[in-house]
Amino acid sequence: MTRSSSEGATAPVSAPAPARASSKLILGICLVLIAFNLRPLFSSASALLPEIRSTLGLTSFAASLLTTLPVVCLGLFSPLAPKLSQRLGTERTLLFVLLLLALGTALRGLGSVPLLFLGTALAGACIATGNVLLPGLVKRDFPERTALLTGFYTMALCAGAASAAGLTLPIEHMLSGSLNGALAIWALPACLVAALWFPQALQAHGHARRASYRVDGIWRDPLAWKVTFFMGLQSALAYCVFGWLVPILRERGLEGVTAGAIVSVSVMVQAAACLIVPQISARAKDQRLVNVLLVAIAVIALLGLLFAPLSTVWVWAVLQGIGQGGLIAMAMTVIVLRSPDAHVAAHLSSMAQCVGYLLAAVGPLVVGLLRGWTGSFNASAVLFILVGLGAAFNGWGAGRAGHVGVRSVRV
Repeated sequence: MTRSSSEGATAPVSAPAPARASSKLILGICLVLIAFNLRPLFSSASALLPEIRSTLGLTSFAASLLTTLPVVCLGLFSPLAPKLSQRLGTERTLLFVLLLLALGTALRGLGSVPLLFLGTALAGACIATGNVLLPGLVKRDFPERTALLTGFYTMALCAGAASAAGLTLPIEHMLSGSLNGALAIWALPACLVAALWFPQALQAHGHARRASYRVDGIWRDPLAWKVTFFMGLQSALAYCVFGWLVPILRERGLEGVTAGAIVSVSVMVQAAACLIVPQISARAKDQRLVNVLLVAIAVIALLGLLFAPLSTVWVWAVLQGIGQGGLIAMAMTVIVLRSPDAHVAAHLSSMAQCVGYLLAAVGPLVVGLLRGWTGSFNASAVLFILVGLGAAFNGWGAGRAGHVGVRSVRV
């Protein structure tokens, strides 16, 4: 049988070896720690965006591009994950992801505009690969606990973003105002997790089977497209928060450390919602109402952060965390719930993240452009409402019980 096209790419998840309970626990912990490292890139730059602009002389358009570039990379490089995983094995691919992610993050701290963008793109490509592989690993190694593990690693995604949002400015102050050091220091967690993951990669390499699977028709399946658009539109809201909420709050008059702390608290609430929401929704008949309700909460809270009195900003930040964290978790969860097996889950994950993140990249870019054209962030409210309506419509469709109409076939 001939090798398939992009719809029939080889499955990105190699077959597992028999595992004891202790090794499963270690594997689960490692997956959560890997997920933690897939978001500091976004919120660390956001927290320092005014300083980056003034120190490096970036224009409004360049600053918008900096917040958008890693999201574009999430979409562009997601389709490469299946091929890399088939050639190297899933575990070894994740090891290289961590090492190159550390390198890209460190390059941002060399005080050069070209290296700032190059490092951001390299790290974004690594994050894209990790994003695609994690749902497939959960489906493969934890088939009876997919909701729980999805909640844990999605919570770790939020925890990474929250840590960078809340700690980057204090780290800069602790480093005597070193912008470069505050940007580059987030390479350290990736290096530490790479060292922890190294034995997993070595152990898996010897016994991974290199079977090829074909998944036909995923790009023609209506449910797969609803999952994809739900992923993309909720991600557009999320990356507007990661990329611009600190500058929005600073423009409203809050001091930088306070603004970063508010965003950090909001994202930590996202982490809690990521853990709780999948557990509740997986027990329901379907996820339609949950998805729409979460969109409504996230959008209304964003409007509150834009326009409500600053005395209420903490309330809106917590509500936004509940809504956005639940949406992030549900976008990941429906990929798993709508997939009949691990190979389809990996391909649906690749499709949803390729198209979805390219769509999501429009969000932070438009926020930056609107800020440059109008002189304020108020016009972003219209964007948030429109994106929310699209996310609610597709979330209703993606939440309907059932599987995508495709199967994986061994070649």
